[in-house]
Amino acid sequence: MEIPHICRYCGGIVRLVPAESVYGDSAVRLGLKGEKLYQCQNCNARVGCHKGSTRPLGNLANEALRMKRMETHQVFDSFWKERGMSRTQGYNWMAKKLRLSEELAHIGGFEMDRCQKLIRLCEKERNKEKKKETA
Repeated sequence: MEIPHICRYCGGIVRLVPAESVYGDSAVRLGLKGEKLYQCQNCNARVGCHKGSTRPLGNLANEALRMKRMETHQVFDSFWKERGMSRTQGYNWMAKKLRLSEELAHIGGFEMDRCQKLIRLCEKERNKEKKKETA
């Protein structure tokens, strides 16, 4: 992912900041102590970084998109775990089903519509399996 400098929402300046400046004392509980994130100084859109680096996990997200991405992760992570897939297998499945390259198959880069599409896909697959079990 590209390092953000200008906010895609408001045009504000994006800075690399310590996670503690956003999460305060909760940074320890969240496992973010010493980690960094990119944050718009104007509207608070932000994106975390890969552990121990300054490489963004995705693209800048406002509050609504961050919440949608968290929901998507909860649904998708439980989906691949329930099926006994490894994380890599789960992401390969997602890439194939959404017709994305491996490079683009990351929830941190998804917009609202793609998040919702993945949630619906996981629910559809679960419903198919429930129908098979009751048949």
